[in-house]
Amino acid sequence: MLKKQKLGTKILMVFLGALLILSSLIGCATEKPTPTSLPKEAVVFGYGGWDTQQWMSEIASFIVEHGYGYPIEKVNAANVAILQAIEIGEIDIHMEVAELSLQEPLKKLLESGQGEKAGIAYPGLWQGWLVPTYMIKGDPARGIEATAPDLKSVFDMPKYWELFKDPEVPEKGRLYGCIPGWQCEITNQLKMEAYGLDDYYNLFTPGSDAALSASMVAAYEKGEPWFGYYWSPTWVLAKVDMTPLEEPAWEEALWNDEAKYACAFPTEASLIITHVELRRRAPEVAGFLEKYTHPDEEMNEALLYMQDNDVGPPEAAIWYLQTHESTWMEWVTSDVASKVKAALP
Repeated sequence: MLKKQKLGTKILMVFLGALLILSSLIGCATEKPTPTSLPKEAVVFGYGGWDTQQWMSEIASFIVEHGYGYPIEKVNAANVAILQAIEIGEIDIHMEVAELSLQEPLKKLLESGQGEKAGIAYPGLWQGWLVPTYMIKGDPARGIEATAPDLKSVFDMPKYWELFKDPEVPEKGRLYGCIPGWQCEITNQLKMEAYGLDDYYNLFTPGSDAALSASMVAAYEKGEPWFGYYWSPTWVLAKVDMTPLEEPAWEEALWNDEAKYACAFPTEASLIITHVELRRRAPEVAGFLEKYTHPDEEMNEALLYMQDNDVGPPEAAIWYLQTHESTWMEWVTSDVASKVKAALP
């Protein structure tokens, strides 16, 4: 009888144990994943058509991917198109937005409530019209005499138009404009009208930054005239000696379509712009972008590195992360910095 009781007790214990295990399995099957266990959404960078924007996008995306663990996507688009894509939620980050040059599309984005200023990529962006310095001062070492010794301002350009003859329309001179899709494409056209230069010059639009810079360097190396738009920081203006033409001082009242931008380009900070949802779904990334910034001299150094070593923004970004730890480690926490350094080749 005692043996039967012991056997029954064992059976009951086995049965109860099985119930506990089954209950535990059911609970695990129905338990909801915690927020930290959910996969992270990709962070989408707008990938513009010029070196500085691509270089900063490469640096920031490397840190976001390897330091914060987010998948990364890069979408090629023109400058204004990136802002438009942020407004509709297709792109999260634009790493280089000139606040005044892109005044209208940026204002539209910010007023839509879908975009916000996340940080300052670097403090100074210069833009303007230039000619080779040897046209004004000559270059004895190269045997070049000054062809426009009295040239100082945009208002002197009508009397010198024949020096800059357009090879396609030689009845006028040629002014090299900016990149298709950039706001300055419109700005330069209206400036020409405001200064009365449209009667003397054709505005030539190159197909890319590479085409524009190549035209300047080719003319410079041959000692030929060149008149056009460019900006700084850039490797080109570190390579060739150009003189900016004087314009009336910048005035906010003149910086619009109606006034035809009849003044100098403003020197402006370059902004990082993000979609508002990025702060909600990736707050640590938003915090990192608030601290992200480059001194001007680092920008020029990086651009010269690309040019001198014939490498693109991805390779230059790796070089920068390897050689400028004192700057970028200020943007992130020590644990994030450790992960980024471990991921570097």
